[in-house]
Amino acid sequence: MSGPIVLGFETSCDETGVAVIEGLVERSSVLASQVEEHARFGGVVPEVAARAHVEAIRPLTHQAITLAGIHPNDIDAVAVTRGPGLTGSLMVGFSFAKSFAYALGKPLYGVDHMEGHLFAPRLSFEAYEPPAVVILASGGHSQIVHVKAWGEYEVLGGTIDDAAGEAFDKLARFMGLGFPGGPAIDRDSDGGDPDAIRFPRALRDRPYDFSFSGLKTSVVTYLEKARDNDELPARSDVSASIQEAIVDVLVEKTFNAVESTGVEVVGGGGGVLANRRLRERLAEEADRRGVGLFIPEPGLCTDNGAMIASVAVHRIEGGVPGDEFGGDVDPGLRLNP
Repeated sequence: MSGPIVLGFETSCDETGVAVIEGLVERSSVLASQVEEHARFGGVVPEVAARAHVEAIRPLTHQAITLAGIHPNDIDAVAVTRGPGLTGSLMVGFSFAKSFAYALGKPLYGVDHMEGHLFAPRLSFEAYEPPAVVILASGGHSQIVHVKAWGEYEVLGGTIDDAAGEAFDKLARFMGLGFPGGPAIDRDSDGGDPDAIRFPRALRDRPYDFSFSGLKTSVVTYLEKARDNDELPARSDVSASIQEAIVDVLVEKTFNAVESTGVEVVGGGGGVLANRRLRERLAEEADRRGVGLFIPEPGLCTDNGAMIASVAVHRIEGGVPGDEFGGDVDPGLRLNP
C-alpha cells in the first residue's frame, strides 16, 4: 500500500527522532537517545536536551533519507512536533523542519505529540481504527483518551500529580537503579514477587484519573523504616511490587473507560507502554473481555518521528493543507482543548 511520503521529526523531550514513511509503511526511523547525557543528573535537563537536539538533527535527517532510499525531492510533506514538551527541544525540531520544508517547497504539518502516540498503532495494525480507548503513559503524561474518530478526542482522565513514567524515574533514583527509571525497575523486577508488598493504589473512586505521588511517599517511607529496622526485603521484590502497583492502576482505569464507552478497541502509546508487565496485563484483560488490543512494538511506543509523520499522512489523505510556516511551538499544547 503506497501513499504520501512524509518526513517526520520528533524533539519534544530528550530524544531526537527522524523518520520517513510512505502511507503507513515505515521506510526508515532513526533515533538519537540522550540517556547518557541526562543519567548523571538523574533526570532530563532542558538546556542539555536542546543542545543535544541541535547536534543530532542534521545528521539524523541525512541518515533517515538515505536509509529510506529516496531523494529529498521525493518527499511530499514534512511533519514536526509543535507541542507539548520542553520549549527549547521543541524549537530545535520545529525550526529545522520549517527550514527544511521551505527549502524543498513542501508543505509543513505541525503535530500534537500526544496525537502522534494515538496514531502510532496504525503503523503496526491495519485493524486499529476508532472508536477506541487509548492509554497514553510516559514520563510527562498519563491520560486515558476516548478516540471517537480521528481528530475527535475526549480526554477522560489524567494525572493530578506525577505521571506514571515520572513515578518510575523518581523511585528508581531513590533506589539507586539509574535513569530512565521505567526500564530500570522493569529489569530489576525479574524474579521478584509482585505481591510481596502491597503499595497503595490511589484514586479508586475516580475511574479515569491517576495519582502516583502517594505511591512514591509510601515506597520511600517503607524502605526507610525497613532500613532502620535492618529488615530490607529483596530489591527485586520491591521493584516488582512498585511495578505491579503502577500497572494495576493503569490497567484498571483503561478498562473502566472501555466499560463506560462500550468500545471494542484498546490502543496504547508512550514509553511506559514498553513495560513488559503492563503489556502482559493489558493483553490478559483485553482477552478476558473479548476486545481488540493494539499496542505497537516498544520502539513505536517511545517517542519517534514515524508517529508524527503518520498524523500528517492522515491529514494529507483527508485533503487538509499543511501550512505551519507562520506557526510556532506550543509547550502547553493540549489534545483537543
